[in-house]
Amino acid sequence: MSQAKIIDGKAFAAQLREQVAAEVVRLKAEHDLTPGLAVVLVGEDPASQVYVRSKGEQTLAAGMHSETHRLPAETSQAELLSLVERLNDDPAIHGVLVQFPVPDHMSQAAIVAAISPDKDVDGLTVTNAGRLASGLPALTACTPAGCMVLLRDVVGDLRGKRAVVVGRSNLMGKPMAQLLLAADCTVTIAHSRTQDLAAVCREADILVAAVGRPQMVKGDWIKPGATVIDVGINRIPKDDGKTRLVGDVDFEEAKAVAGAITPVPGGVGPMTIAMLLANTVSAAKRLNGIAE
Repeated sequence: MSQAKIIDGKAFAAQLREQVAAEVVRLKAEHDLTPGLAVVLVGEDPASQVYVRSKGEQTLAAGMHSETHRLPAETSQAELLSLVERLNDDPAIHGVLVQFPVPDHMSQAAIVAAISPDKDVDGLTVTNAGRLASGLPALTACTPAGCMVLLRDVVGDLRGKRAVVVGRSNLMGKPMAQLLLAADCTVTIAHSRTQDLAAVCREADILVAAVGRPQMVKGDWIKPGATVIDVGINRIPKDDGKTRLVGDVDFEEAKAVAGAITPVPGGVGPMTIAMLLANTVSAAKRLNGIAE
């Protein structure tokens, strides 16, 4: 049996970052504009520290202005909201991102609500979610936007395809479904409470797994030839006491059935930061009245 095509998110992300860097050069030359991204990290979460460092490095590599604000875990919510307000008002900053999770004494909803929708490069504000759902131009969550770039390349014309999104989070599942719907797919949102989830998944020409459960989607859940986008990032123990990264899909089983599949790591992950840079450039243009 032929093996699935492995979708190389790393290579795609590198191409996208090159395009972003070229656009930054153009904006500097033609409009004297340097897109700027501010990332705020509260506390010492190890995974968040890795993400934030990578975001800063890639922002600078693309020729953009980068700020990282590191706050201690005991920072009050009021202090964090005050910083967000300052960044909202800073003309040198076009994208504002607070790295989640935040400490337990803070409300994620209140923090998201404080970010200016025009600078909401994570696409999490009610305004941007509503614009996306209404088919209006919006800053869209980076991971689903990156998934769409991969799908358009691998699948081509998405019209009429049956798409199943497993997961219903505001950051991933819901915007993913909206983007697929906008591309004229027939979309089902499934989740951990869905009855006979395996049968629902087997209907999908496009299967997007974003539930945060390691290797939950098995090979016999997948329609032969389907395109599988695995958004999960889970650490599981190895025999030697260390851990390894796996997705929400059982990769070894799935690649024997699927037509194309993203690996973990090296699939969707690299696309997320590349789309964050692209969103920041879009926000800089919109805030300065420059046509997309």
